[in-house]
Amino acid sequence: MAHTKAAGSTKLGRDSAGKRLGVKTSGGTMVKNGNIIVRQRGTRFEVGAGTAMGTDQTIYAIRAGIVNFTTKQVTKFSGQKVRRKFVSVEPAAPVKEPAK
Repeated sequence: MAHTKAAGSTKLGRDSAGKRLGVKTSGGTMVKNGNIIVRQRGTRFEVGAGTAMGTDQTIYAIRAGIVNFTTKQVTKFSGQKVRRKFVSVEPAAPVKEPAK
């Protein structure tokens, strides 16, 4: 005989929560040392000057400054040229106080 399982039993409903990945700080924004700039899986963005990468490929600032996103053409070991996106933190120019 064909039977239906007891109420409450299902084969669906095992979706995981979103991991909140993506760019957290836009270009031209001022950041402090340790601020997260990009959360990612894999290396969609690569580290540039003033940034470092954590064990989960999170890119964060290692100095205070202004975030800058750039695209560069890089040559792989095979000789193939590819475009890569880099994130860097440029030191901010010191702000001069007006003389009193």
